[in-house]
Amino acid sequence: MIFASNNGRKIPKEDKIFGISNRAKAMAAKEGKERVINATIGALLDDEGNLIVLSSIDEVFKTLGAREYAEYAPIGGTAGFKEAVKKDLFREFTTDRFVEAVATPGGTGAIKNTISNYSAYGDKVLVADWFWAPYNTIAQEQGRTLETFNFLKEEGNFDSMSFKEKTEELLEKQDTLVIILNTPSHNPTGYAITHGDWVNIIETLNNLPSNKKITLLVDAAYVDFADDDENDSRMFLPYLEKLDSHVLPIVAHSLSKAYTLYGMRCGAMICMAQTKEIAEEFKTVCEFSSRGSWSNCPKAPQVILEKIYADPVLLNKVKEERKNHRAMLINRGNIFTSAAEEVGLEMVPFHGGFFATIPCSNPDEISGELEKEGIFTVPLAKGVRVSLASLPESKCKEVVYAIKRVMENKR
Repeated sequence: MIFASNNGRKIPKEDKIFGISNRAKAMAAKEGKERVINATIGALLDDEGNLIVLSSIDEVFKTLGAREYAEYAPIGGTAGFKEAVKKDLFREFTTDRFVEAVATPGGTGAIKNTISNYSAYGDKVLVADWFWAPYNTIAQEQGRTLETFNFLKEEGNFDSMSFKEKTEELLEKQDTLVIILNTPSHNPTGYAITHGDWVNIIETLNNLPSNKKITLLVDAAYVDFADDDENDSRMFLPYLEKLDSHVLPIVAHSLSKAYTLYGMRCGAMICMAQTKEIAEEFKTVCEFSSRGSWSNCPKAPQVILEKIYADPVLLNKVKEERKNHRAMLINRGNIFTSAAEEVGLEMVPFHGGFFATIPCSNPDEISGELEKEGIFTVPLAKGVRVSLASLPESKCKEVVYAIKRVMENKR
């Protein structure tokens, strides 16, 4: 007898990414760590395979008093956190829009709340055809489905025409539309939407029927590991101000990556509304949804961010430490892409971030063969994802050569 109700969902026996990672850990325990390359992990590891935790963050955490970590936080986040997280997202950018922030358990919570409140039951949510798999899980959990547009053209540029066609097609059938654009450092490809791309995106959205309600969610979880300069990676923010009143921009911001607080599960969803009424509604409905799911987020990471933005010396220390780790990640990306060019291995255009992707027609087979060699990657619908965040510099070329060899053998 089966008691659980599927409710239209397709539920796998285990999460694909964590399942592969668990097999990598089991192999390392059985045959030795030196036999395994685990390129599945979405967290930054050093070249010895140890999780990187910013020492500046660790020091702040150890100063917290009991009430600062054990007490309930308000549903929408502490007042100090909400102000700090706005500063953390916007940095040097200033806006005349009405801004509200609601605390969420990482970027995932921001995605959940956006879909819950800005789409209708049965709606299709628009994402690129290269997308982070949990988008589908989150949509299914709320009675929605995903629709994809062609992300990149053959020459490697954003496919503005496919994006335009899909938005128009969906709005012929539904009155609300949530669009998720994951940039910069797109997961799984490492692509970043360019200035030219944004011009086309904004034009498309503004030309959609004004009697429809459109929400653009920018999933910017990797924004602080996307570019040499953390301000340059926020170049998308001024474009969001150009959206007309029938399009609401929301940014999903996460403390997981930038502050190495993966397990603390804290982030925020931040709206840039044209009117005070829409901003206040955003706060009300998103806090309502929060109360009906996780209730409130951990207080400790909220207090940590408050303390960082209250102390300029500490803030600079965090930024400098992150800059060094970002340089390590950028170097891995450069080695990986150079090796791919050297052997003629096609990559989805990579600009930076935690992941790179190799397109192929048989990703599960390719990933399975690599696994036999102790190289663990993530097979997607259209290719194989490699985590540069967890890949030691010394192994970057080895993984490229292995993928190239396996792909040639499987032709």
